Amino acid sequence: MRKISILAIACIFTAFGCKDKSKAFEKFNANLPITVDIAIAANQLVDKQVEVNGSVAATDYVELHPETNGRVVFLQIPEGKIVQAGTVLARLNDADLQAQLEKIKVQLELANINEQRNLQLLKVKGINQSDYDISLQQVKSYKTDLAYTQSLIDKTIVRAPFTGQLGLRQISLGAFINTSSTIVTLQKTDHLNVDFTLPEKFGSYVKVGKRINLEGINESKQKLTATIFAIEPQIIISTRNIKVRATLQGKMQPGAYVKVYLNESQQKPSILVPANILIPESKKKQIVLIKKGVASLVEVETGYRTATSVEITKGVNLGDSIVVAGMLFVREGSKIKIGKTVSILAIAK
Repeated sequence: MRKISILAIACIFTAFGCKDKSKAFEKFNANLPITVDIAIAANQLVDKQVEVNGSVAATDYVELHPETNGRVVFLQIPEGKIVQAGTVLARLNDADLQAQLEKIKVQLELANINEQRNLQLLKVKGINQSDYDISLQQVKSYKTDLAYTQSLIDKTIVRAPFTGQLGLRQISLGAFINTSSTIVTLQKTDHLNVDFTLPEKFGSYVKVGKRINLEGINESKQKLTATIFAIEPQIIISTRNIKVRATLQGKMQPGAYVKVYLNESQQKPSILVPANILIPESKKKQIVLIKKGVASLVEVETGYRTATSVEITKGVNLGDSIVVAGMLFVREGSKIKIGKTVSILAIAK
């Protein structure tokens, strides 16, 4: 008897549960129109801005190396200081070259005396022309040797090629160095450039003479401007980027990282939509459009993005009805009931 009563109670609960569930199913009807909010696709002028990475660089920078091998006998490098063009920074041992230079000077002096003597003899026909030509040729040969030896001596002297700021000294007095040894760096810090690259699809964002905005990443978040003065004519094949160089208006440390903000040279009408209405797939993006009261999932291509909106470059035409709210239950071919129409300019900026 007890078992029968328990079974009866279970049947009653089951009946009530099934009744509630049937009511729940009755609430959702796939054939009923789905209420959504829409916006009409319209053009708007957008101030498109691209952010790329850049580096500050000195207009002139060089690593100073000796032109020959030798031992350092003179070293005067005021680290971090400004030096003038032509300042002697280092000398290598040139004792052997100096001795050779003196020897050539003596030989040249004797050759000059012989040439003058032979010239006098030639005038009185004491010697023939060929003998005089030999003595004259010898003078020219010694002069050439003298100039060559002097050039070798000059190579032992390291001078500042331009006025600039020295870096840190890399060698010491008495060290034996060769042509691959770095003595010190020298760079111009009074005029600075900014080098940056950007994808080729943004090539219209840069042109010679255009002013651009920069921002440093140091604590002060220094904001500066620069003027583009050169664009690499060939796109970098490995990255498909364009290399650009601009003159910096302001002071920063060479090698500093900066953010470069580029605005489109000419504003063009664009269709912007809220980013949250895009339906992402593995290899495509879709938007729900309404055509003749029926939902249609359309594949789109996107372009420029803002914090909340995205540009539609393909797939949506002017005047299309775009679902902007209530698309959760919308499927391809669903019947649609429009709740309200909002301005696309108000929700996509």
